[in-house]
Amino acid sequence: MTEQNKSDQNTASEPEKENADATQQAQESTADTANQDDQYERLKETTEKIWDSTRQAFNTATFKANQYKKLVQKKIDLSALHKKIGATHAELGKLIDDLREAGKKSIMSQASVKEILSRLDDLKAEAAHLEEEIEQIRTDGVEQSAVKEAAKYD
Repeated sequence: MTEQNKSDQNTASEPEKENADATQQAQESTADTANQDDQYERLKETTEKIWDSTRQAFNTATFKANQYKKLVQKKIDLSALHKKIGATHAELGKLIDDLREAGKKSIMSQASVKEILSRLDDLKAEAAHLEEEIEQIRTDGVEQSAVKEAAKYD
């Protein structure tokens, strides 16, 4: 081949090489963009999972805290009622002793004794109601925990 033909071949193949290089760079750029998009999607999914876990943990903690607060308040109320019941028992005992010392007959049929016994029955009924509420709060917590655990696996 002559020098001129070689030169013409080199010139002709240079645009083809440039075109091939441009095509390869475009493919690499597209591959890089696709790779970046995949990384972005994975990061987005991971972030969403972390946020969901954080939100669920916060909701669980808030629920448990509110449940505990209600439970403690009910127990405080129940304790106060037990103190009132104890004080009413003491009042009844003192009244019965005073009536016995005064020589009264049919102590249990006295109006003041009946009134204290009625008050005692009311306090005991209220205490029983509070104990039921405390048990209900406890069972609600167990049921709520079971529902949340089941929701994790859905």
